[in-house]
Amino acid sequence: MTTIPKTMAAVRLMGHGGPEKLIYSRDVPVPSVAPGEVLIKVSACGMNNTDVWVREGAYGTEDDPAAVSTWRRQGNTLTFPRIQGTDTVGHIVAVGEDIDKARIGERVMVDFSIYNRDDDSLADIDYMGHGRDGGYAEYMALPAENAHVVATDMTDIELATFCCAYLTGERMLERARLAAGETVLVTGASGGVGSGIIQLARARGAVPIAATAPGKESAMLAIGAEAVVTRDEGDLVEAVHNAANGKPIDVVADLVGGAMFNDLLKILRPEGRYTTAGAIAGPVVQLDLRTMYLKQLELHGSSQGSRTDFRRLVSYIEERKIRPLVGGVYPLSEFYRAQTDFMQKGFVGKLVVVPD
Repeated sequence: MTTIPKTMAAVRLMGHGGPEKLIYSRDVPVPSVAPGEVLIKVSACGMNNTDVWVREGAYGTEDDPAAVSTWRRQGNTLTFPRIQGTDTVGHIVAVGEDIDKARIGERVMVDFSIYNRDDDSLADIDYMGHGRDGGYAEYMALPAENAHVVATDMTDIELATFCCAYLTGERMLERARLAAGETVLVTGASGGVGSGIIQLARARGAVPIAATAPGKESAMLAIGAEAVVTRDEGDLVEAVHNAANGKPIDVVADLVGGAMFNDLLKILRPEGRYTTAGAIAGPVVQLDLRTMYLKQLELHGSSQGSRTDFRRLVSYIEERKIRPLVGGVYPLSEFYRAQTDFMQKGFVGKLVVVPD
């Protein structure tokens, strides 16, 4: 039987601000297991943009885009200190009194979403690492229903690259109704969500075109992009048109925003669909409403995913329709270095943190 210590190593977010707000400590109490929950010994946890933006309080408000605000603008559930980390993989070492003890020993991938509803509505969504502690620690307690066995021989590190990024990407494509044979332009394509969308589009039988920074073209082609255009080099509209060989762009899956937003709407065909779940180049954009209504465009905002989206993601993993992209692995004690490297964006795929 596994002996569970009283304290553990963890990285705790102590407040909004710079990296100095992240404190690594080895004397954090191991969480207790409530009824309906399991305790996992964490083996790997993937890193995401949301970790950084929540730390910075970079989400603004509807009245003030520059205001310090966390991810859940309304009904904030973030309290400090908070252990972040969403893409968690580990082994169950203890269960709540009402959970079958046969689950002890299972290797599980965590569905990080706190749904707060019985249906697939995401109107009241929250997540582990925000509304409750996440996986940047040696142990994590979570609802048993969110701990899923995945039938795959992938390593724990590989499995930890999927959940947040690919679930976000799958939800974006689902909202935009991307269908087999359609063409999708993916911005921010080398990041966790973008590189996931390229594979998820292929899993649907669609054709992805990647927009990324110079120097990452070959990596994008290797993971399934039909063609690649580089940002900030010439006319983006013309470059995408040429990359698509004149075929219409049915969907834009945008993770960048900023100054390129209007060009993305120009790129879409009439009755095309735009979907976004991020804005790494700037969240406040100019929109010419005439472009939107004269072209009969659809604009979709998206975040996280539903239980149905998660089940579809697991099936893609088990059927080997998508593959992990590990951009780097860091020990938990070097979390500051990991997040610094993450923010510099010099990698493709996902960075993963593992307990020392």
